[in-house]
Amino acid sequence: MPLDQTPTPPVTAGPPATPTDPLPVDGPLQVNGSVDGSVDPSAAGPVAVPRAAAEGPGQGRPPAGASAVTGRANSWNVRTAGPWTHRDLAANGARFHIAEQGTGPLVLLVHGWPQYWWAWRHQMSALADAGYRAVALDLRGTGGSDRTPRGYDPANLALDITGVIRSLGEHSAHLVGHDLGGSLAWVAAVMRPSVIQSLTVVSAAHPRHLRRALLKDRHQMAAFDHVLGFQRPWIPERRLVADDAAQVAEYLTAWSGPQQPDEEALRNYRNAIRIPSTAHCSIEPYRWLVRSIARPDGIQFARRMKKPVTAPTLHIQGAADPVLLARTALGAGEYVAAPYRWRLLPGVGHFPQEEAPAELNAELLAWVDQHKR
Repeated sequence: MPLDQTPTPPVTAGPPATPTDPLPVDGPLQVNGSVDGSVDPSAAGPVAVPRAAAEGPGQGRPPAGASAVTGRANSWNVRTAGPWTHRDLAANGARFHIAEQGTGPLVLLVHGWPQYWWAWRHQMSALADAGYRAVALDLRGTGGSDRTPRGYDPANLALDITGVIRSLGEHSAHLVGHDLGGSLAWVAAVMRPSVIQSLTVVSAAHPRHLRRALLKDRHQMAAFDHVLGFQRPWIPERRLVADDAAQVAEYLTAWSGPQQPDEEALRNYRNAIRIPSTAHCSIEPYRWLVRSIARPDGIQFARRMKKPVTAPTLHIQGAADPVLLARTALGAGEYVAAPYRWRLLPGVGHFPQEEAPAELNAELLAWVDQHKR
């Protein structure tokens, strides 16, 4: 969607209507502890997906992510207990789940793929202890947030982020994004500069650099082979959830550096992708990325992203990242008309916030401390 297009229309609040052709799952789907599909807003757990959201464009059936989910994943709860609190809020026509900890200036943390809010668990406590209000967001289509039938282009997803900031009662925030969340952080800083107090981008190139690399750099194209594979209909969703989402564990392990994810992390991310419709919704932004390259909306988006970022920007990249190559991320400072710091972490792969949390926390806290008002 072009940057000036009207955001996705609001989704009617309340429990979803019962479809005439229910999603096929093994065993009853538990929604916030309910088997019949009714939603208790105060209860924990993922929210059921309306059939319209489950169906892909022009399709009359739910995505593979819905049909391959087992009963164990259906009842799995994204609202992990901890020092944080969980709640839902409305923004940009959808409902979003957040985890929140601490008080003070707002730091909004946006996850990448194939993760959800829990990826920021190490940063939330560090930020809260330092006197910040740390909020980790589940992006549209993932975790405990709504899975809408449309709205997965970068402009609308960026409006989700800035809308959440406003829904939290804040005029501005320190924005931190990883992977897809980092790409959207670049977009949010261009679209709504007054809302972004400082920007921290982790394992994400500026959108114009990524576009250029996908057109000209065969090494970056090879590193993004999974994204190219996502362009096929339905097959990627089926593979993602097959064998209890074993492919997700393979990605997480292969993309990490020497500090590999532990069993709890692998189990949580595998369960999260198997929540009905998540596999489909979570890869829709990558389908837009590739398919829009030659379309008018993609060309217009690239032109709009020439506008410089006016927020102070910290750019963190793992030197051993096999997905987003360091040379693709390098040089984004040309699009920042504000203080810019590039930080390359030796021996770290695609997930610095989990592979090297102490090092990333130190960089992040120093940056937000330097640029808080």
